[in-house]
Amino acid sequence: MTPMDYKYSLLTAAPSDDYGQGPVLLLHTDASPGGLFGVLEVRRGDVAAWHRSALGFLNRLKVCSFMCFLTVTFLVTASYMLLADRKGLLLTPPPYRFGSPVSPASPASPVSPVSPASPASPVSPASPAALDFNLSASRDLAHVRLVVKSIVARVAFQSSRRLPERKALVSSEPHMFSVIPRKFLPGLKNPCWYEEYTGNITSDPYGNNKYEFSKRFRTLLKFLRNSFREHLFHWDGKLYRTRCLPYFYIIGQPKCGTTDLYDRLKMHPDVRFGISKEPHWWTRKRFGIVRLKDGVHDRFPVEDYLDLFDLSAFQIQDQLSANASRARDLPYPERHIIIGEASASTMWDNKAWTYYSDNSTTEEPPYLNQDFIHALQPDARLIVIFRDPVERLYSDYLYFGGTNKSAEDFHEKVSESLQLFDGCVAMTTIRSCVYNSTLNNGMPIRMPVGLYVVFLLDWLTIFHRDQLLVLRLEDHALNRKYTMKRVFDFLHLGPLTEQQEAEITQSPASNTRKEANRNLGPMLASTRDLLQDFYKPFNQKLAQVLHNNSFLWDGP
Repeated sequence: MTPMDYKYSLLTAAPSDDYGQGPVLLLHTDASPGGLFGVLEVRRGDVAAWHRSALGFLNRLKVCSFMCFLTVTFLVTASYMLLADRKGLLLTPPPYRFGSPVSPASPASPVSPVSPASPASPVSPASPAALDFNLSASRDLAHVRLVVKSIVARVAFQSSRRLPERKALVSSEPHMFSVIPRKFLPGLKNPCWYEEYTGNITSDPYGNNKYEFSKRFRTLLKFLRNSFREHLFHWDGKLYRTRCLPYFYIIGQPKCGTTDLYDRLKMHPDVRFGISKEPHWWTRKRFGIVRLKDGVHDRFPVEDYLDLFDLSAFQIQDQLSANASRARDLPYPERHIIIGEASASTMWDNKAWTYYSDNSTTEEPPYLNQDFIHALQPDARLIVIFRDPVERLYSDYLYFGGTNKSAEDFHEKVSESLQLFDGCVAMTTIRSCVYNSTLNNGMPIRMPVGLYVVFLLDWLTIFHRDQLLVLRLEDHALNRKYTMKRVFDFLHLGPLTEQQEAEITQSPASNTRKEANRNLGPMLASTRDLLQDFYKPFNQKLAQVLHNNSFLWDGP
């Protein structure tokens, strides 16, 4: 977006040093034969009259000046508002047209919810710009129930998607593929390689990194800067550094226990994480998105992302070092260190695709996050943790909902989001709506994030099922020892002592609900019923795909 500069100037006459002291006034007059100004004599006896006239003139001038000030203020304020709107809309494609809602008085013939085994035929896709949202001012419960039935009647799942060719992925991200090699160092469990360092060894290697770091992270960066040169090594007249990608990714979902899982995993002696728990590089930063409300900035190059794992790369390099004494100083030098990454947006957030896709007529993203991860790391390990999507949505609302939160406000936002989603699925497929940036940005709550099976099916089109570990927060909360053992086995981690295991599994839960949010109480029963009906067919399909009925979340 090109910024516009609004300029204005106020023209005023220069004050006279002799004002009120002499008999001469300079007045602009077109009747003057001698030029632009005529000189008029004013008698001393008329000074009082002139003062009254001048005061009247000044009063009128003040009024005019005040009106001009108000006008200018209004124009400047309006310009800032427009700029703010432009900035906010920068990540939102042209909005949908709002159409008439489904009338509760004359609903369409009810259709039974679609079972995963026999989905209804998908509606023919339409151009995104032609879709109509059904947003009704009337949000009575009966009407919203009809909206949910309308959505459920159209639920259908695609059996597969067209996978992009590697050549197309490389063409879309040439720099990323030029930095990360196709093969990694042999003998290492974690994907690492040697990268030639062409920079000045006396300069700050992290000086241009675009990530913002907290005070704690700046301390780590100071250590990295001090250790950087000693971890450079010479080979064939060139300098090289060790670079690493994560061995595993915790890909989702938000408000499902990813932070608690992260905190416990990083206590394992073989596990390391980057400087930031959630870099959000695959989903946002590589497109230049820091915060959605702030618009698009310069892209974060892949080097900035790799910098986050340099501390772990140094430790892995030390294990490979020929300096035996240094290796003996490391804890568990005989074990294989692996690196993890825990951006909870990786599984579902592909909203940036509409701003970088060459095909503006397509309704769905041509490439997904997993396409790039798989192209670079076909053997990556992926962990995802789900919870009851109804509870996830309410927790998400309490965490991100801002001020004036209440069960009633949540109900209003649910009703509005359901009607927006219904307007979309009336015109195109469920999958198109789930990935639709306009719809996602327009919803007051992140309702599509709970449609887990839509995202999972897309990940399973490119990764093998045994590369994904799918957990439930409910199981983790009941038996952390069991779920953490599953995670350790999935990552092929070494055995733990009893004390280490106890420290990992018995530590308090992380990122729990704040007391102020707990005091708001549960959601309304009517809201819960609406959301359970909405998520039901998606949960049924999820349980079918995973062969596990606990993902129905239909128990007491």
